[in-house]
Amino acid sequence: MTSQHSWIDAADAAHALGVSRTTLYAYVSRGFIRSQPRPGSPRDRIYARDDVERLRRRTEERRDPDKARARALQWGLPILESAITLIDGHQLYYRGCDAIALARSRSVADVASLIWTGSFGSIATTSPAPAGVGLKDGGLPFVPRAQAILAATAARDPMAFDRRVTSVATTGWRILQLLTAVAARSKAAEPTTEETLARAWHVRGRSVDAIRSALILCADHELNVSSFTARCVASAGSHPYAVVIAGLSALEGPKHGGAGARTQAMLTSLRRQRRLDTAIAARLRRGEPLEGFGHPLYRRGDPRASALLDLLREHWRKSPELGFVTAVVKAATAASGELPNLDFALAALARVLQLPDEAPLALFAIGRSIGWIGHAIEQYATDQLIRPRAKYVGVAPMHELAANS
Repeated sequence: MTSQHSWIDAADAAHALGVSRTTLYAYVSRGFIRSQPRPGSPRDRIYARDDVERLRRRTEERRDPDKARARALQWGLPILESAITLIDGHQLYYRGCDAIALARSRSVADVASLIWTGSFGSIATTSPAPAGVGLKDGGLPFVPRAQAILAATAARDPMAFDRRVTSVATTGWRILQLLTAVAARSKAAEPTTEETLARAWHVRGRSVDAIRSALILCADHELNVSSFTARCVASAGSHPYAVVIAGLSALEGPKHGGAGARTQAMLTSLRRQRRLDTAIAARLRRGEPLEGFGHPLYRRGDPRASALLDLLREHWRKSPELGFVTAVVKAATAASGELPNLDFALAALARVLQLPDEAPLALFAIGRSIGWIGHAIEQYATDQLIRPRAKYVGVAPMHELAANS
């Protein structure tokens, strides 16, 4: 079956765009709108609702620039310059380098160095985290634990306010070490970030490479909500610890990194079902989303998810959990036309490698902290405060007193 929420027929698509069916078909042929045969009626075609909506908005914004400005903060027009990440609709690049290739061939330190300085191997990775900061957590989840330790460390770090690129990069590596220690619940560190996490999570071998790849693929994704938040905090002149604390606050939200928890819950629920296609159809009939599927910036699927799932297929072909998540992808894509995104891939990685429940969010946060530091470095260099204006839509000012005086 096809989800009624994701696909519409030709009449509805043409009506939404205010065009004829001939024009609609031209949009399809030019690659602006995806289409596929209607299940059960192969001669009829249905059209991707999000593509239609995107094209409708683009046309509307050309006619009304005010609407374009209003929507610039919602998957809209670029509002800030950055040399870190390019998303071209199909691929992801860090400073011109294919992120998928980097995840296969480079270390976390290499990618951090590339994002922070523009070249490999130009940051110091031997600087220890400041002493005297404990890791006792009182049972708190990963994010509040990390925020508390970062705040305490910042108060003891005299280099926190040094805005030179090399100093921020050194502080950034210290922050990454701290986040890793929080996730591992231990001060003892292995030679690399991924090895420290692997030891704490009781995995080894190919699992270490998979963790490294996940961290690199999470490193940056342009101006997502946490990176924009981090950049705003940096624009106020706040130190890198504060930048990452703010990024973590945004990341934890259920519409960002917190979406992974919903994906994990969905997979746990589906694991108990005998028929995945029936269970997924029931979710769609109830109006429940398929967590971990679809991404507005990738019409052909999230390349980060594809890379991680391909890695799992290469090395864990006989895993029952891999068989299960692969079946979920097949059934969900058949039902909705959507492909898995990074949230799904991180949840799948955790199931196949049997990682702790908080591992997907921890991987996302540790990896994405690299990007937050990179955006802070860029923002410090501009020395500009990010301060957009609001379009007032409230009650009009009252002038009666002035008129009657």
